[in-house]
Amino acid sequence: MKILSYLLSSIFGLVFFSLLLIFHPLQWLGLKLFGQEGHQKVVNIMNWFLIKSLLILGIRVQFESKQELPENTTLIFVANHQSTFDIPPIIWYLRRHYPKFVSKKELGKGIPSISFNLKHGGAALIDRKDAKQALSELGRFAKSINKNKWSAAIFPEGTRSRTGKPKPFSVNGLKMIVKYNPEAFVVPISINNSWKVFKYGKFPLGIGSPIKIRTHKPIKVDSLPFDELITKVETTIKEAIY
Repeated sequence: MKILSYLLSSIFGLVFFSLLLIFHPLQWLGLKLFGQEGHQKVVNIMNWFLIKSLLILGIRVQFESKQELPENTTLIFVANHQSTFDIPPIIWYLRRHYPKFVSKKELGKGIPSISFNLKHGGAALIDRKDAKQALSELGRFAKSINKNKWSAAIFPEGTRSRTGKPKPFSVNGLKMIVKYNPEAFVVPISINNSWKVFKYGKFPLGIGSPIKIRTHKPIKVDSLPFDELITKVETTIKEAIY
């Protein structure tokens, strides 16, 4: 199986990075010609292709969302974090809600398509070594999603789990987003198996394990005190991780 993964990983890597190179200028065109809406449509299509490229590795993405999500309001998607491949399904399957990510600022440069989207698509790029910058950027981000009726997507663990076992949540970023979006809903999301893509390391990639993502019942931000809200969200997410 590992020998096969070397071959498939090489093909996947070529396809994956080709998609990033192809969609980089398309994002630029979408933004220049049609503004934010045009850019977002290109980003959505790109992430559909990135999801489908995982089929080269024998990996299907199963997205389960049985709960009706509120429309025309800000949602705060809170998820555990297992790998890079957590992100394309959230962008594609939740595209109606315009999810914008909280990310480390290092990703905002040097990566075709991804860096362009983070810089021009409404994300928050924070410096983990500069608390003042991080708080200022999160405040700007929180006001922006409120104004535009976008949604936030945040991984409170801070870094991805390399074994699938959830890490403790850090709540500072979430607290800032909630502060400026008191009318919003928090939507817990549980992600399973995406860590297995990197179970051997960066190369070769793991093959054949489906990535399973599940949304849970939305929780109104102002329905609970913040500490109780976070506890409920964290418990809901972690109970569905296996």
